[in-house]
Amino acid sequence: MTLHTSTAFFCAALFSLWGHISHVQARTITMLGDSITAGYGLGIGQDLASRLEQHLRRHDPTLKMMNHGLSGDTTAGGLARLHIVLNDKPQLMLLALGSNDALRGLPPSFVKQNLQSIIEQCQQKNLPVFLIGARAPKNWGPNYEQEFQNIFIDLAKHYKLPFYPFLLEGVALQPSLNQQDMLHPNAKGVEKIVEQLGPAIWTYVQTLPKP
Repeated sequence: MTLHTSTAFFCAALFSLWGHISHVQARTITMLGDSITAGYGLGIGQDLASRLEQHLRRHDPTLKMMNHGLSGDTTAGGLARLHIVLNDKPQLMLLALGSNDALRGLPPSFVKQNLQSIIEQCQQKNLPVFLIGARAPKNWGPNYEQEFQNIFIDLAKHYKLPFYPFLLEGVALQPSLNQQDMLHPNAKGVEKIVEQLGPAIWTYVQTLPKP
């Protein structure tokens, strides 16, 4: 083999390998959420999406998390900016909206309709959705609380989605795990969420075909 042929062969192999690596590295998970996803009140790298990425990359270093959390966002807001999220062409959507709807006492039927639209648009793009539930504060009464909780249960059943019932399970209202407002988790609270939610996400990720 001549030097010229050998060099050409090496370059072709290198480009092929680079293309393969770039393809693998494009495997992304996006998280559409509110201030809890965004990392309100936390330092750089302490937000939920970043910590989930670190957890998942222990299992698969090709995974990457995209943080589409927006403080104060509702299900209507998430629906309005869904096209931006879809432009990233992720392989999995973590849908974590609803808390701000509940705080405002918005009609559960309205919340459900928005979440349905998000899920259906994702499915039209063949984008799997992992649904993460929210809970309503007790000040709206038990009927509202139950109806709001049923939104997520019903959607998970109807669309056959992987489902994590409550994002703040074991964290909500725990002083040591929340910031002073008792609404947003502190760094320890985020770690608690990741400890519980991370394995559930990874279990589902393993069922997905690699791009």
